[in-house]
Amino acid sequence: MPSPLAALSPLDGRYSRGADPLRAYFSEQALIRYRTRVELEWLQALAADKAIEELKGFSGKALAALVKEFSDADAERIKDIEAQTNHDVKAIEYWLRAKLGSDADARVLEFVHFACTSEDINNLAYALMITESREKVMLPKLDELIDALRALARKHASRPMLSRTHGQAATPTTLGKEMANFAHRLSRARERIAAVAALGKINGAVGNYNAHMTAYPDFDWERFCRRFVERLGLEFNAYTTQIEPHDWVAELLDAYARANSILLDLDRDLWGYISLGYFRQKVKEGEVGSSTMPHKVNPIDFENSEGNIGVANALLRHLADKLPVSRWQRDLSDSTAQRNIGTALGHTLLAYSACLRGLGKLEVDPARLEADLEQNWEVLAEAVQQVMRRHGVPDAYDKLKAMSRGKRLEREALAEFVKSLPIPAQAKKRLLALTPAKYTGLAAELAKRV
Repeated sequence: MPSPLAALSPLDGRYSRGADPLRAYFSEQALIRYRTRVELEWLQALAADKAIEELKGFSGKALAALVKEFSDADAERIKDIEAQTNHDVKAIEYWLRAKLGSDADARVLEFVHFACTSEDINNLAYALMITESREKVMLPKLDELIDALRALARKHASRPMLSRTHGQAATPTTLGKEMANFAHRLSRARERIAAVAALGKINGAVGNYNAHMTAYPDFDWERFCRRFVERLGLEFNAYTTQIEPHDWVAELLDAYARANSILLDLDRDLWGYISLGYFRQKVKEGEVGSSTMPHKVNPIDFENSEGNIGVANALLRHLADKLPVSRWQRDLSDSTAQRNIGTALGHTLLAYSACLRGLGKLEVDPARLEADLEQNWEVLAEAVQQVMRRHGVPDAYDKLKAMSRGKRLEREALAEFVKSLPIPAQAKKRLLALTPAKYTGLAAELAKRV
């Protein structure tokens, strides 16, 4: 086997360890195993229904063991057969017939792949691969990320921080509230990913049960096929051509891409906060930040996450646009495209993991946060203006604009201005007691609730 150093894809080379959890779902061997599983479950379903006279007496006991014991050698043998047939699904059919030969008579063997087109097997295999990877790998890792953000939000719920709308000093918030914003957004995105229902079909060459009805005209094939698909944990699609049209796959991949865009926003914000000094990064013994500048501790985890999101979303959005489009009843362009779903999710998984690593290294610098607030008293111009408006002081906005726009507003100057205002003493007292660090509204309460 080639060294990881010779891998063409970084998912199989440099980042192979991070992508490992998805190999059980999207490697070539995994695809073969899932196809084999569908073929065997179809044969078992046919045998279990007493309406198929020719399969009466066939117990199918060996079928479960074939999936459970499916090995590297089995996958290699199927690939050898494919080299002769130049057809990946037909190779599985031939391998299954050979494996079942000792346990079944010739009539039973003819029901391997009965009335199926390759896409009957493929669409169900991919649906299982995509949904099981979602439940066992992708959502758990996304949940870890959301939980880490929630923990930061609650820990720093009351930690005041200067906002920077348009990159300029703006109304203060709290560090926890900013983390809460992302936890909330990613939670909603997670719900969208989880809510996409996976569809499947097993209705023949063009979706009309033509072969089924010709072989067994008195059998309720649509009902049988619906029950089969639903037993796999999928939603039955009654209206297809040769292919299940992949609309649900597009919906799911788009949901992943939307979540990734939120994560990209988080990566860039955290990168910026590190640059401002709001966060320090824990130093790991032996690591090097720069090949020439020994002082540097670069925000590489967030940069790595951002880069992987770019690759992931390019693939996810291409696949979401491409997969639902097929010429007439079928063309093969979806086949090669679908093989990249695992690659798109692999880069997504790397992005989740890199951001999590980065979050784990962050340490807040309270002194830097406090200094930034103390240097920007002009952010209280908004608060003073609103109190002036409440008490009927004319031209409140323009008066504050004249003394604060594009300028540093010193604490003393603001206090003198407040003292001169024709407003009630109690209102004046509240304004004079206000500081940038105290001007955070409901930020702390919102952060604690996320």
